[in-house]
Amino acid sequence: MKPFASRLAGIEPFHVMDILAQARVLEAQGRSVIHMEIGEPDFPSAEGIVAAGIEALRRGCTHYTPALGLPELRAAIANSYPAAFRPDPARIAVTPGASGALALVFAALVDPGDRVLLADPGYPCNRHFVRLFEGEAVSVPVDAATGYQLTAELIRRHWTARTRAVLLASPSNPTGTIVPDAEMGRIVHTVAELGGALIVDEIYHGLTYGVEAASALAHSPELFVVNSFSKYYGMTGWRLGWLVAPRARIGAIDKLAQNMFLAASTPAQYAALAAFEPDVQRELRRRRDIFQERRDFLLPELRRLGFEIPVTPQGAFYLYADCSRFTRDSEAFARELLERAGVAITPGLDFGANRPERHVRFSYANTVDNLREGVRRLEKYLGS
Repeated sequence: MKPFASRLAGIEPFHVMDILAQARVLEAQGRSVIHMEIGEPDFPSAEGIVAAGIEALRRGCTHYTPALGLPELRAAIANSYPAAFRPDPARIAVTPGASGALALVFAALVDPGDRVLLADPGYPCNRHFVRLFEGEAVSVPVDAATGYQLTAELIRRHWTARTRAVLLASPSNPTGTIVPDAEMGRIVHTVAELGGALIVDEIYHGLTYGVEAASALAHSPELFVVNSFSKYYGMTGWRLGWLVAPRARIGAIDKLAQNMFLAASTPAQYAALAAFEPDVQRELRRRRDIFQERRDFLLPELRRLGFEIPVTPQGAFYLYADCSRFTRDSEAFARELLERAGVAITPGLDFGANRPERHVRFSYANTVDNLREGVRRLEKYLGS
């Protein structure tokens, strides 16, 4: 039998899934595990969303929608943006999760050998999507000096004749940091000047604390914005996201969507319509405030224990911590912490090649009581 395609060698699994699998084994043995490794909201989908999904099923809304999504959902998504830069619904594609949106963008933009600039550390699937379409993901090391984000200057410095696009994530996974609006404007101008495409991952928009993250669309309609119903809207398992594309590109996106997945889940799309209802929006804001309370508890506690977190994250639900005071091998540290203390965290290996052995990610998508118990166990482990 012919071996697998060579591109598969450049696509790594999620290492955190090994941690999660080990945690499940321990729990099956009766052990208590505090989960700070999982990157999804711990809340169930809001009641209004669930009710709308059930009602859609009862009404027989189980047939295909147009490839770009329900027109009324595309309109609702468009209306969720401020009027000053609200996109035409015709520029919006509803996708199977944000992953579906990213797959469409890279399929549309990347030829074999094309380079895409990404921040390191960053979400691993982003670079793997580039590889899937035979491109080269260029991981640019970033640190606290730039808020763990790319800047216009870094983009210009790493740009080559083969560079095709830049991908930003704001707020980011794993650092939770935001590209400042003024810097976003400079990046938009720089990428346009260099003749490339800009893709901005905004899937954690809404989950920001003490600051509103302005969409990159405020600076130009000639870029790609990816968003999702998974994080702020709490619909991870429904697998629904969206893409805002430049007007001249949406025809190509439609063609690709028809061929790659035909359409996103129909019941999920009807459920997502309820996400914009006032009662659901109130509930989502309440949950955002709870996430902020969790961040405000866990951040100083980890710093007190000796983890270095030089930039206070403004969004998402992660803390990316330098653990080099305790170890030179974050993966071994994470595994031992789980086995000996019953605390599950994610090693830096999942997020790139920029000193991953010195970093771990803590997710605060868990209750304050559980986070408090996790800190107690962590303190005991570090003191043993």
